[in-house]
Amino acid sequence: QVQVVESGGGLVQFGGSLRLSCVASGFTISSYHMSWYRQAPGKERELVASITTTGSTNYADSVKGRFTISRDNAKNTVYLQMNSLKPEDAAVYYCMRSPKSVLAWGQGTQVTVSS
Repeated sequence: QVQVVESGGGLVQFGGSLRLSCVASGFTISSYHMSWYRQAPGKERELVASITTTGSTNYADSVKGRFTISRDNAKNTVYLQMNSLKPEDAAVYYCMRSPKSVLAWGQGTQVTVSS
């Protein structure tokens, strides 16, 4: 079964850090660009960070300098290190591959930031 499972979210104080993980199964992430998205209540899902198959990264302006996306192809896992968290970072975070093809969105992992 082709799927991704996100984990690592939680409640953190303003300025704190979290590391999210995305474990893929049914496909090999080394063949795909991988991305993290987030969706806050009442807002559309937005792209947060991407990493290509060769390791090049791209970030939304709102998270540049604070978030780092990485991949461990041997573990078939993608990570998102989030530092200096702000209340506006609170959302459900999802990972996705490109091209998406038959992969469905996972359940995501909730990040809550207290001010």
